[in-house]
Amino acid sequence: MLPKLATPKYDMIVPSTGKSITYRPYVVKEEKILLIALESQDEKQIESAITSVIESCLAGSVKMTELTTFDIEYIFLTLRARSVGEGIKLSLPCTACEEPNEIKIDLNKLQVKNNDFDKKDLQIKINNDVTVDLRWPTMSDRSTEVKTGTETIIHMVAKSIDTLYHGDETINISDTPFNEVIEFVESFTSEQFNNCMAVLLKTPYTGYDIEFTCKKCGEKNEQELKGLADFFQ
Repeated sequence: MLPKLATPKYDMIVPSTGKSITYRPYVVKEEKILLIALESQDEKQIESAITSVIESCLAGSVKMTELTTFDIEYIFLTLRARSVGEGIKLSLPCTACEEPNEIKIDLNKLQVKNNDFDKKDLQIKINNDVTVDLRWPTMSDRSTEVKTGTETIIHMVAKSIDTLYHGDETINISDTPFNEVIEFVESFTSEQFNNCMAVLLKTPYTGYDIEFTCKKCGEKNEQELKGLADFFQ
């Protein structure tokens, strides 16, 4: 029988909770899953591959459904740094002449931005009688059922409501049928809806600030890589 190869273990902090988790780098079997998904250029297949790899590499009872989108971004890019190296090369177009420039970035310098929020920032007063606690979106919150941009936004707000306070009553939204939550959100005034959206637009994200001088025109570029898609250019 062939020997089983040991893989090192590391710890990282989950951005949304501040809790430490243990992980291992991904191996060829899991890298193959990622490469096949990337070749498909199908967003859902790529998301599924990323979450599958993360789930395989994390030790302990981490619930994937409870990880926020920025948790997923940060955890995966940290895994990638440990698995294939901290430095990755990207081809970025110059903002002036659009000439592609090869840039090397250090994944150890990733930052989770907008992560200095207070939990009170996630509480929205709808009216004098109703207040809601929002939560940051998770990967599983992304709906494949909606067909329009407007529906997508309404669903995003509905899925981000965690708790509702009505007078002395506290309602856990996870115990409420989703169609009722949608009806509740659709009864908002424009101001009430925009107040919720203003909070969700501040959702933390994994970012990387980069500066380079274009090799063709000499223009100094300042760009920000934001989210997983930018790191797979």
